[in-house]
Amino acid sequence: MIMKRYIGKILAMTFIATFFAIGCTDSFDEVNTDPDRAKDAPATNVLAFVLRYHSSTYYDVWNNMSEPSTYGGHLAKIQYIDEARYQYRAGTVENKWYQGYITLQNIAEIKKKAEADKATNLLGVAKVMEVFLFQAMTDTWRDIPYTEANKMSEGILLPKYDKQEDIYPALLNTLKEANDLFNQGGKDALGDGDLLFGGDVEKWQKFANSLRLRLAMRISGVNAALAKSTVETIMGNKSANPVMESNDDNAFFWWPGVNPYEEPWMVDAKTRDDHAVSDLLVNHMKALSDPRLPVYALPAKSDGEYRGFTIGANAQPALPTVSRIGKAYRNDPAGFSPFMRYAEVEFAIAEAAMKGYNVGTTAEAAYNKAVTASLLENGLDQADADAYLAAGAKFNNTTDQLYEQLWLALFKQGMEAWSLYRRTGVPKDHYVAPGSPYTGHNVPPFRYPYPQNEMTYNKANAETFVNEVDDDFWGKKMWWDTRTGVQ
Repeated sequence: MIMKRYIGKILAMTFIATFFAIGCTDSFDEVNTDPDRAKDAPATNVLAFVLRYHSSTYYDVWNNMSEPSTYGGHLAKIQYIDEARYQYRAGTVENKWYQGYITLQNIAEIKKKAEADKATNLLGVAKVMEVFLFQAMTDTWRDIPYTEANKMSEGILLPKYDKQEDIYPALLNTLKEANDLFNQGGKDALGDGDLLFGGDVEKWQKFANSLRLRLAMRISGVNAALAKSTVETIMGNKSANPVMESNDDNAFFWWPGVNPYEEPWMVDAKTRDDHAVSDLLVNHMKALSDPRLPVYALPAKSDGEYRGFTIGANAQPALPTVSRIGKAYRNDPAGFSPFMRYAEVEFAIAEAAMKGYNVGTTAEAAYNKAVTASLLENGLDQADADAYLAAGAKFNNTTDQLYEQLWLALFKQGMEAWSLYRRTGVPKDHYVAPGSPYTGHNVPPFRYPYPQNEMTYNKANAETFVNEVDDDFWGKKMWWDTRTGVQ
């Protein structure tokens, strides 16, 4: 049902990664031809590791389904409900932190190889992935090691923390650098390791500039000048700053579907039945007569109705009465992990137009493109989109409607749905988990707790930032979270 870009070559290799080195297997013999570098993995192999490892760790049951997707309002847990009640596992927090930095260390290795080989395209790709990882991490913890991260080779064993206020502008600058590298027209091939776009450099450039739009609009409420200049630079010269133009440009990691390289939500479904769609999601979609509902969810076995469940409830439901996640999203071993969607780009353009930025189009035109893109991506047709835009999703020129439709389009992107809610307060009827052990809070979590090991091994740098956290998940908000009256 969902549009696919198939990986041309089955990912039938095993990667071994540490903070210091990456091994390769003979699956890539055709690109490992330099006898003087036999102990080093070719950069394309490292790229393959980065894309696969990130997809398997940040889009799995722990770092997507159980926490961000419940905090963001898309999913509910129906058994072993603890995570949706904010009763986290310290090991999960530790893992996400270290998995992020392991991936970033491998990206740093790609950058070194690309710089040594003057491979401008590969260097651009590495910069895009670096930003993509750091954005996910700062949006999880807020202030994190950035400028001194992964610099053990330079003698920095205990990196300082950087504030999110400084990280976001730096990330935008890195994406601009990546775009400039792509514009050089380099001839270096990305190789078989490009499991995201199959070596298509233009799609990587579109991904880079689409991320620039995402980051710019995220900070539009706290640094309007930088947001506006970034968006208008891109939209004012799209030939030099191309963005995603259709669902064919979606940054989706498509899994081969062969064990052990199967889509993580599907792998979890083989042995677990802990997740359902939330009541929040189903109620919004029902109110709009949203045709994506049968794609996102399965009807309840008890009566065939679409019925979500309470996020972080005190007790589990009668299991046959609630809707599980739709087949396209949970039952396809060759399914996808979504890095970014074309629909999100059009929503960003629509929001920018609403804010008065010069984007060369109207908010309504961009909004209609965004909604249409999401429906088409989910296997519906143009007639469905036209009917939806004439009824439940008819443009009303409000940011609340735009944010609600963006929230719906971000299904399976738990981190982005959670970030959207934290930035905008939409959906407005989101709520604190009834089973939460924490009192005195009126909205779901602001952030993650820091890993406990940071206070053990990097206390001098971490302590100030750890002390700004309240009840593990609240305290100091994200820089770009401008909501008032929340605690």
